[in-house]
Amino acid sequence: MPSYGNQVKTTLPYSAAVERVKALLREEGFGVLCEIDVAATVREKLGETFRPYCILGACNPQLAHRAISAEPQIGLLLPCNVVVQELDGATSVSAVDAGAMLAIVGNPQLDGVASDVNARLKRVLDAISST
Repeated sequence: MPSYGNQVKTTLPYSAAVERVKALLREEGFGVLCEIDVAATVREKLGETFRPYCILGACNPQLAHRAISAEPQIGLLLPCNVVVQELDGATSVSAVDAGAMLAIVGNPQLDGVASDVNARLKRVLDAISST
């Protein structure tokens, strides 16, 4: 996995994994602001087939408020993305590394927010990987 995210595998089928990830995100205080079905978009816009691939734009309002208060333009890097996809015959779930993402801003006030986001997303990944 690249340095900007973390990835786990789950035994859940793709559709069940998407629903389970959304539930786990809710448990960690995140709402899913957008859900992008990449396969459907590729089919509709390009007429091509693509593997099941979903991008969930997750946002924790309290953490987003802290980040925006510390860095007014941070919305350019929000929400936190979580990807569920079929990859190499298995269902994979990955989440952005908020520390890596927010480091590009160079504002140390965001370090605590990034740590909190990463801890929550790690719990999501740990929970989904055990199913």
